[in-house]
Amino acid sequence: MSKIDDLMARGTELLGSDYAILCGAMSWVSERNLVSAISNAGGFGVIACGAMTPELLDTEIAATKALAKRNFGVNLITMHPQLFELIKICAKHQVGHVVLAGGLPPKGSLETIKTSGAKVICFAPTLALAKKLVRSGVDALVIEGMEAGGHIGPVSTSVLAQEILPELADQVPVFVAGGIGRGEAIAAYLEMGASGVQLGTRFVCATESIAHPNFKKAFMRASAREAVASVQIDPRLPVIPVRALKNAGTEAFTAKQREVANKLDAGEVDMAEAQLEIEHYWAGALRRAVIDGDIENGSLMAGQSVGMVSEEESAAAIVASLVQQAEAALRARG
Repeated sequence: MSKIDDLMARGTELLGSDYAILCGAMSWVSERNLVSAISNAGGFGVIACGAMTPELLDTEIAATKALAKRNFGVNLITMHPQLFELIKICAKHQVGHVVLAGGLPPKGSLETIKTSGAKVICFAPTLALAKKLVRSGVDALVIEGMEAGGHIGPVSTSVLAQEILPELADQVPVFVAGGIGRGEAIAAYLEMGASGVQLGTRFVCATESIAHPNFKKAFMRASAREAVASVQIDPRLPVIPVRALKNAGTEAFTAKQREVANKLDAGEVDMAEAQLEIEHYWAGALRRAVIDGDIENGSLMAGQSVGMVSEEESAAAIVASLVQQAEAALRARG
């Protein structure tokens, strides 16, 4: 057994994959083609449900099953108003792994998922929440630092890893995410006790990714410093920051926050509706960029590892490269 196989053993056993390398769930990007390609290459693809309706998720899972020869998972957002209906769709298709993101899972959601026989993987942005999730019975954790693309927390990946891995890595498999673009970083987190990693930005320019050529070109041209976090303009409207390449769409989001905050003040919407409106805004803005290729007005969600994305290559080549780099790093350290 190679060193990387040994260190990833708990992760690969949980996922049923060759390598404990998850693809981050990126709305409009992590769909049937990319998800199946990553899983078939030995990694672990994850469908991004995002704002999908249960009907759309039903179709997407069925289409992915037709393409994937290996296991894959489904990422669900905890604030989705139809979360339990989406869980039923996953159960209907016997999806083996459900990833919950976006906050503390609603009461009964973990139990409902586990009843179907699926493994539950949850995001944990803090040590306190990570401990609570482990007590709740989750099967694994993803700890994602602020270097990641899309919705982010306030703490860096390296700090989260130092806080959480020594405390919980012996209790459940922990996958580290945020700012990972090369295998040397994967090796370092595995040595710290992680059971695997998650990458999103690195897979955007995979050959199998349906992202528009303009979107991919923007990634290949960008440097790490161009992937910036959105700014919250009204403390009464808690908006989770989003990391994306700066463009006109970034400025439009500031205006959108003002619009929603005014609605909140006028009593036209409550806080939950306000936050949901922000989420729908991001889903639409991301679609304009990923699908339509509008890289000026759409949202170019990207992690700081975008500077390590320099060409379009197959998902299999990306996975192989990451594994080779990680194995070489581990062997060099003896």
